[in-house]
Amino acid sequence: MSQISNVGYASIEQMADAAGRNKSNKVSAEGYNGVSFAEVLSQKCSIEQVIGETGSLIPIKFSKHASARLEERDIQLTDEQMSRLEEGTAKAGSKGIKESLVLLDNMAFIINTQNKTVITAMDQNMNEENIFTNIDGAVII
Repeated sequence: MSQISNVGYASIEQMADAAGRNKSNKVSAEGYNGVSFAEVLSQKCSIEQVIGETGSLIPIKFSKHASARLEERDIQLTDEQMSRLEEGTAKAGSKGIKESLVLLDNMAFIINTQNKTVITAMDQNMNEENIFTNIDGAVII
């Protein structure tokens, strides 16, 4: 409080008012010719527009384990299959599935939908028992 009285202001309001007047970057209403708030607000995008049709802001990543499995099992994904895999991951995530089995053509992928990471991948020939564990949902594309 003593600092306020030392500079000649009786209240915080007076000091704030004086500080506002002393700013060199203060813009008056008639001096500003930029975009108005209403114009910025009218240009806002919906979350669906930002995310896109797949519902995926972040592209799917492959863990080291999944990358090794793809290579050793000679599994190669086309752009169209990657798009469908991302779509399946987004659908699983939208339903609250955290660890999803995504079946795509003759391939199976275990995907952590929260961080959009493929944990492992296999083709139909590699999983003789057809048993998948540690998943809480599945998507067939």
